[in-house]
Amino acid sequence: MCRPVKRRHHVGVDVRDLERGGPAGAAVRLLGGIVTAGEVAVRIAEVEAYGGPIDSSWPDAASHSFRGATARNSVMFGPAGRLYVYLSYGMHLCMNVTCGRAGTAGAVLLRAGEVLSGAGVVETRRGAARRWARGAASGPGNLGRALGVGLQDNGTDMFDASAPVTLELLSRPLTGSAVGSGPRVGVSQAADRRWRFWMQGSPAVSAYRRSPRAPSTGEPES
Repeated sequence: MCRPVKRRHHVGVDVRDLERGGPAGAAVRLLGGIVTAGEVAVRIAEVEAYGGPIDSSWPDAASHSFRGATARNSVMFGPAGRLYVYLSYGMHLCMNVTCGRAGTAGAVLLRAGEVLSGAGVVETRRGAARRWARGAASGPGNLGRALGVGLQDNGTDMFDASAPVTLELLSRPLTGSAVGSGPRVGVSQAADRRWRFWMQGSPAVSAYRRSPRAPSTGEPES
């Protein structure tokens, strides 16, 4: 049985931690953090960073913001620490955490997590037959369903303790061999950019699948 997670305040940890180092730095900073929505709490085990338009500090052709701000992606343009929720393939609700100052696009897709509390609620949402160690919140759509997020949560300030979906970072970021990295999953543009990060050894990390529309060759991007 999963035990309830006691929320703690870490001195010196705040939203500005996500503004340092660009999207890739924010992605690593999010690993090990805890997202809580109602009774369910999930430890972030896998993420992907996404940048902004071509004239930004971190241009990224795979990002929703690459062609500029729209009604759909406006939350991506900051401030940092906001929840950007979008519907993928008409059925999967995906969760992202913004990482730029107001007016600067950048976000981190939450790809997978480990369920820490609210197992009964997640079973109802995901099905009791799921393997808890791996599948309950593995993959961005499964993670969104496990936490029960909706489009109404788009724009939520995740550092507001009274918000319906909150985020608590580790007191110190994971470093060195504790973090794995590789190309992002399923993108056809900037497909070799190594902006996918995960907690080494976590059973929740999803499998890598390259988009069939991505170029077959290319030099890895940093």
